[in-house]
Amino acid sequence: MCLETEFLRFGGEVKAAQNNFAGLGTLGGAAETACFATPRLGVRAHIQHLKAYASTEPLVQEVIDPRFHFVTRGIAPSVLQLSGRWSDDLQYGNRILALMQRLYEVSGVL
Repeated sequence: MCLETEFLRFGGEVKAAQNNFAGLGTLGGAAETACFATPRLGVRAHIQHLKAYASTEPLVQEVIDPRFHFVTRGIAPSVLQLSGRWSDDLQYGNRILALMQRLYEVSGVL
């Protein structure tokens, strides 16, 4: 979410009112960027999309992620494996890890 929304600044294709914290539908031949009625539903869709990449376990709730069925389930169980999959950026996983490193450093965890 921090990477996709620039820490909720929404400077790219996705607008804050869309409640799309994962950038769902901004790439990959999607007809349009996904919109969700509430922030809660947007977060749920984001988590469902992550689960599609990371696991083959079934969802607990109904699918609201419009891109869920386009993902080969379990193809990216680690963050680094999201590179070139979640995004066409081949450094995507490294960018997430670098962002996490910065967050840990700022919070004093590391």
